Amino acid sequence: MRLLFLVQGEGRGHLTQALSFAQLVETAGHEVVGALVGVTQNRPTPSFFSEQFPAPITPLPSPGLVYHTRTNALQPSRTALKAVLNARTYRRSMRQIRDAIETLKPDLVINFYELLGGLTYGFYRPTVPMLCVAHQYLAFHPRFPFPKGQLLDRLLFKLTSRLTAWGARELLALSFDQQPDIPGSRVRVVPPLLRREATERNPTSGDFLLAYTTHPGLVSQLVKAHQQHPDLPMRCYHAGTQAAEERIDATLTYHAIHSQRFLEAMQDCRAVVTTAGFEAVCEAFYLGKPVLMIPQPNHFEQACNALDGQRAGVGVASNSFDLSRLLAFIPHYDADASQQFRAWYGRGYYLFLAALNRAVNPESSNRKPRQRSKTLSAAGNGSIFTTK
Repeated sequence: MRLLFLVQGEGRGHLTQALSFAQLVETAGHEVVGALVGVTQNRPTPSFFSEQFPAPITPLPSPGLVYHTRTNALQPSRTALKAVLNARTYRRSMRQIRDAIETLKPDLVINFYELLGGLTYGFYRPTVPMLCVAHQYLAFHPRFPFPKGQLLDRLLFKLTSRLTAWGARELLALSFDQQPDIPGSRVRVVPPLLRREATERNPTSGDFLLAYTTHPGLVSQLVKAHQQHPDLPMRCYHAGTQAAEERIDATLTYHAIHSQRFLEAMQDCRAVVTTAGFEAVCEAFYLGKPVLMIPQPNHFEQACNALDGQRAGVGVASNSFDLSRLLAFIPHYDADASQQFRAWYGRGYYLFLAALNRAVNPESSNRKPRQRSKTLSAAGNGSIFTTK
């Protein structure tokens, strides 16, 4: 089977998922013919992806999130305004996706939450089936926890997710744990996609806390937390230093962000403090490390991830660098939850391959084949858009 990937390049999560998925399908004998990666002017395709991906990569101008330059808080209104101002550029990108599908002739398109992929299928209606993969699609599951209030944010989050999956055969919702499928919808709950470097680690129990953040405000919070717990060893990976190791005092060191070194530290740490990105939290869960999950300000998706991780037993959600909450949780961390997560992850290979077969051979599944939806249901209801 020939597969073409569409990948949202915001952050590392979807790119890491695409790498893991490529490893999985190539192990099964399928061929990845290329990837179109959504980028912005200030967010090129990162080297860790371009160096490891097994097929040609095409950067694709795509909408990106806008953050406050000082606080790193997400700015939804500026994000929307930027998308409107660049509408012509994004229309050209949609035509580029359509042309790539026609030229490369894949049997299936795999979309990792790239908005322009869904819009291409909505407006141009390629005949090649599309399968969508993201943790965000779990938002359509009735058991998914949302922050209290924030109704508008919830509606916009679900609408964006619907648009990314416009015209898709199925939506594979990556989840911390097994959840029942939703009757009559195209959402299928599946395990996370983790990089092989994480799953091959042998974790040990060290004495230090490991922190990761690209949020400048959290670094100042970390310093205050460190002053409250000066005897607690801490290693912090953040964007404010370029040194491999910068010793601040006897128990605190700063480190430049480096994927491999951070993973090595996660293998040996006592617990992890990080923003609530799905991939990093999953890796910590796989390695049996309790996590303090701190969503970036105004980042509704990360707020949802933190609550969902707390529900699954990964750790505790917090709006600040509150080490007291983490230290209180560590003695109650259930190692069995991590083992159950590993077992759930182990089922992914067969569940993902089954999804590929259903997408290209819908008559082979137990349900009736569905035609592509022509309209989207209201953004606020609890189910994914239905076929008619």
